[in-house]
Order: sequence, then C-alpha cells, then structure tokens
Amino acid sequence: MKNTKYKFFGLLMILGFSVSCSKEDLDLAPISAISDTKYFNNDSDVLGAVIAIYDGLQAVPMNEFALTEMRSDNGKTALHEGEWKQLETFEVLPTNSVVAGYWSVNYNVIFRANTVLEHLNVVSDATKKMNYDGEAKFARALAHFNLVRAFGEVPVIDKVVGIKDTKYFAKKSLTEVYDLIQSDLITAINELPVKSATSFGRATKQAAQGILAKVYLTQKKYDLALPLLTTLVADTQYSLQANYKDIFYNEKNDEILFAIPYSNDSATESQSFSYEMTVGQASGLNFVTDDFAAFMKADPLDKRIAVNINPAIPTQNGKYLRTSTSPRLAGNDWLVLRLADVYLMYTEAIMGTATSTTDANAIKYYDKVRNRAFAIPVTSTSITKIALLNQRRAELAYENQRLYDLIRFDMAQSVLSAYSSTFQGPKDLLLPIPQVEINISGGMLVQNPLYN
Repeated sequence: MKNTKYKFFGLLMILGFSVSCSKEDLDLAPISAISDTKYFNNDSDVLGAVIAIYDGLQAVPMNEFALTEMRSDNGKTALHEGEWKQLETFEVLPTNSVVAGYWSVNYNVIFRANTVLEHLNVVSDATKKMNYDGEAKFARALAHFNLVRAFGEVPVIDKVVGIKDTKYFAKKSLTEVYDLIQSDLITAINELPVKSATSFGRATKQAAQGILAKVYLTQKKYDLALPLLTTLVADTQYSLQANYKDIFYNEKNDEILFAIPYSNDSATESQSFSYEMTVGQASGLNFVTDDFAAFMKADPLDKRIAVNINPAIPTQNGKYLRTSTSPRLAGNDWLVLRLADVYLMYTEAIMGTATSTTDANAIKYYDKVRNRAFAIPVTSTSITKIALLNQRRAELAYENQRLYDLIRFDMAQSVLSAYSSTFQGPKDLLLPIPQVEINISGGMLVQNPLYN
C-alpha cells in the first residue's frame, strides 16, 4: 500500500490489507503490500478491498463491551483493576489504551471503506460496482456512528487522507457527523442487495435500514425512523427465534440482520471477547453486576435469565460461552442488529416523545419480544417508556445497547447516578478523546469538555 504515514486516526497499522475472512465468499487471499495505484486494476482487486472492510470490522467488538456495558449498570470487572476499572467507575483518563484502541479500529474501518470508494472506477460490472459502493458506505457509516455515540463530535473522514490533510484533523459538529452517516446509509439502502441475494456477514439493504432507523432514533427523529421500521417488521425474510438461546448459539439464524462472523480455533478468524467475558486476564470483564442480577431475578418467570446470566457461574454473562478448544480463539459471532431490537425500536418510534402508548401496532411487536421469554403470553393494553427501556435491558443485555439506550431515553443521568457514586453527568456520557490523537494532531483535535 501507500507509504504515506496515516498515523493520525490510528490508521498506520492497516496500510497493508489483511484479507483473511474464511466464511463463505469472504474467503480471499491477502492483498500484497504494494502500491494501491498499481494493485487495483479490476473487479477482483476491489472485491479484495471490500472483504478487507469486513476484516477490519472484526476488530470493533473485541473491547467495545468495556466502553458500553461496563459504562452502564450491566457490566463490571471481577477484580476492579487498571484501565478496566476506569471504565466501570466512570473515571476514564484520556490516556486509557482501551479507549484509544476503539478510536483506532473504527477509523481503520473508515480508511478501508474509503480505499474501496477511491478505486471503484476500475470495476467494470455495474451491479458489482453499485454493491461495493453500498458496502463501503454502510461500513463507513457504522464506524462513524460508533464514534459519534462514544465520543460526540469527531473528525469526519470521507476520503483517503494523509498526514498533510490537516483540515480533516479537527472535530466536526454533531450535525455534520450525522449528515454523513445518514447520507451513506441512504445510499447503502438503495445499492445493497436484500438478505436473500447475498451471503451471511455481508451488508444488506435491511441492515442499512435498521441502522439508519437507530441513527434517527438517537437524534429523536421518530418520524423518519418509523417508515424504515414499518418496512422491516413486515419483512418476511426475518423472524424471531422460538428459543431465546438459539439467537446466540444457532448462528446465521433468521433473526439476525447484521452480524460480524468469527470461527472457532482460527488464528485469523477467531475472537477473544468470549474469553474476556468468562475468564479474562485473570480477572474477568463484562461480568454481571449485582444491579443487573437483581433486575433479572425480579421476574422469575423471565426465561432470559438463564442466557443473560450463566447458570453454572452466575458472575458471568451467558451469551458468549465459547465452544472452541482454545480459550482465546472463540467463534461466537457478534450480533450488531437483530429483529427483536427492530421490534422494540418500532414501538419506540411510535411512542415518540410520549411517556406511554396504547397503539395496537406498538403493543403487538413489544409483546412478540416479551412473550418469547415467558411461558404464559400476555396481551398488553399499554406500554410505558420505562417498561420499554426495561424490556430492552432484559432482551439486549450484553449486546452493547444499554448505555446508548439510557442516553436515548433521557434516563442516563438518573439511572447511572443512582447506580454509581462516581458517575458525573454529562461528562461521563462521552469518552475522552485519546490523548495520543490530540498530540499527533498538533492540538487541532481538542479534548471533550471536563476532561481537560
């Protein structure tokens, strides 16, 4: 690849693609570390770069739980030590390497997506060219969405940049960040194939619709989210799994709109987060808090407790128990978006700014999620905002949703200040900009408020 030093945004490590996805048509040989202007000559070359995007996405969930679940009332460490303790106690320093790593891996994905977009001119097949454009923009939007929710205002990178492109070093306003995310996802919706026309693990039209709906809900644009969600809840290509546990252990099932796949016992295609959440660096990460255990036990009829909390070791969550031979080479896929989330977002979009709803459609899809978890079904007559938030907590525990749900429902300040004596809102609702990135930018990238 190019010799330009993409040190800013933590991208230096990915100047040579590592295309190693081994599932289905994600299995391609690595691209040699040669000049990209000489490498990209045809459709196949660009496909290799597209698959490299998915390879980059595999790094995102590795420690994401520490920035989301462990910064909520769901997750904690076992021994309360080091940089991990900073996250669970809302005392994160700008020098925290876990935070810096998350910044880096997301800008890694953005770089790879922009590399594809820069070389689409060599693709001769019009359909492939359109699909590749959609996949790159889907990934670029997803990475920017990860960053804006975690850090707030961040640099927007819409092209391949070098160290001399200093205008890209500074933060952009939230409006500018979301404008790019929305534009990319709208394009992706129009260009990506539907689920039945592509393979598991690659972006689809429906995945882009679901992520865009969540982007709109995050901004309280309920009127824009509702049409997307109305389309998705009616899509017959997706269905809830009858058994809650099967969502996580019957992989590639019809509840999943988008997942990041991994394989057991592979030097290149496995993940370590299953290890961290069960054994972890002699301490254990993303373990079950007393608060979450009490929440689940409050309704003993909720069958999800046996999956959310490992019955054999109740300190551990039970969604990512490995089946691999090697502890650190687990193959559990990471679920980015699934149908139950869509159903609950649909209820949320209908409720809008109200504190409750009696809308029949909102109730219908809320009850579909709730009733899967209970032996005796109910028909709700109304749903409150608090009930919906609690349903999301029980359904989506340890899927990196809780913190952002609390923020979106305007409940983070009250819930987290009651949970943790060290929580300080609004400061602790955002992560600090990594100090290493501020240093590299020469001060053009400024720290988030109250972290100075």
